[in-house]
Amino acid sequence: MSFPLLTVTAAVPAAGAILTAAVPAARRTAAKWLALLFSLATLALAVLVAVRFDPSGDRYQLTESRPWIADFGVRYELGVDGIGVVLIGLTALLIPFVIAAGWHDADPLATKSSRWRPTQGFFALILLVEAMVIISFEATDVFLFYIFFEAMLIPMYFLIGGFGDRAHGGSEENAATQRSYAAVKFLLYNLVGGLIMLAAVIGLYVVAGNFSLQEITAARAAGTLDMSANTERLLFLGFFFAFAIKAPLWPLHTWLPNAMGESTAPVAVLITAVVDKVGTFAMLRFCLGLFPDASKWATPVILVLALISIVYGALVAVGQRDIKRLVAYASISHFGFIILGIFAMTSQGQSGATLYMVNHGLSTAALMLVAGFLISRRGSRLIADYGGVQKVAPVLAGTFLIGGLATLSLPGLAPFVSEFLVLVGTFARYPVVGIIATTGIVLAALYTLVLYQRTMTGPVKEEVRTMPDLRLREVLVVAPLIALLIGLGVYPKVLTDIVNPAVEHTMSDVKQTDPQPEIAVEAEHAKNGEVAK
Repeated sequence: MSFPLLTVTAAVPAAGAILTAAVPAARRTAAKWLALLFSLATLALAVLVAVRFDPSGDRYQLTESRPWIADFGVRYELGVDGIGVVLIGLTALLIPFVIAAGWHDADPLATKSSRWRPTQGFFALILLVEAMVIISFEATDVFLFYIFFEAMLIPMYFLIGGFGDRAHGGSEENAATQRSYAAVKFLLYNLVGGLIMLAAVIGLYVVAGNFSLQEITAARAAGTLDMSANTERLLFLGFFFAFAIKAPLWPLHTWLPNAMGESTAPVAVLITAVVDKVGTFAMLRFCLGLFPDASKWATPVILVLALISIVYGALVAVGQRDIKRLVAYASISHFGFIILGIFAMTSQGQSGATLYMVNHGLSTAALMLVAGFLISRRGSRLIADYGGVQKVAPVLAGTFLIGGLATLSLPGLAPFVSEFLVLVGTFARYPVVGIIATTGIVLAALYTLVLYQRTMTGPVKEEVRTMPDLRLREVLVVAPLIALLIGLGVYPKVLTDIVNPAVEHTMSDVKQTDPQPEIAVEAEHAKNGEVAK
């Protein structure tokens, strides 16, 4: 029996969560270091997964399969393709930075005599979310995926509601009310999507007789899966609805600005850079893999919704007065690009969408964490409360600028490559959609540069005159993210070599090929004409 690498990769942060939560109340620092140690161990395992994965090999590798609930055809099945590998790597990479950035976030709630041990709970919940997200990227049994897709809502609920942002202008009572509202809204939206998905999961079992993604796709390819067009469409809608909430896609997005605005900056990164990626990943793996015909049937409507997300998210971001809500609406716009690339049904679009998941995670993490450092110094999330920060904290301002430039997809930084591929892939099949989507680029430049101008330039406001620059711990958090944004912007091949073969399999699932450029078609016609003569 081969070493269960995928199980261990998910089990290590889960074990870390248990041990961190068990640390005595007075040993808060020990709990922090223990959580960081387990997150680094998970990162090492994720690197090992990437090293052992062969892009030219089988579609799903490092597979594991065990009986679980045999009477209902449920198995403990794991396997990764290239898309899963890079997203597991993204998750494992970001969690140590989330922990380091949130080093002191739970301390105000903690006392040596506290039995609740909020510091231990905060870091334990982060590790628990990491474990559930990783196994979601690994699961090839639909029921197993569903369990962890839903279970991750519980620790996220407590991270938002119990450890939320306290940089409010009002009273602590009002801040607690806002945190509670954001946490409940997050939970309710995602639970509704999950319940509808559960009905679709049961329906899939009734039709297919099992929950195995690989067996169902193989039966479909062999023509032995008896599923009518209407049944497939209904099941697709059940799955897609849940994933569109998690992603989030307009008009199911409204929970995200509340959740990110009321969370601490590291938890906001956890939401949009890690947890939300499960939604877009699942669209590729489950919607397109299980329901290819229904995916093509729904494509026109989904493309319209993605366009609305792109333009709407960017327009609302322009008018925001709250820094964190601005980043939240910018993320809605970016998720629109990701979903656009997925349903453009071209290899460039889907490769770009996968890269966008990774690059959006890196750029949003860099921008939001620096914003969190800024907010913790001033105690306010309002843009109007800042001004002239670059004169008193140049390193903070510089890293904030690079994170912002990555968000607007500046050439030379990683998000540019993914956004370019999405737009090229979309334009190849849907030229009008691709043209409209480019307005998101212009609006991204507007909200990013206006944010920087209002907070970092101009006269130094009295309240920020004594603001300290980034400390060593904060520099160590941000510097690697910026290095990755530059490195992957210059050399994205390290990711595309892993992703492209998986995208080819997805394109094969939906029986789509890339459209030829008109010039190439005309040249081929001309060549055929010459041969005929």
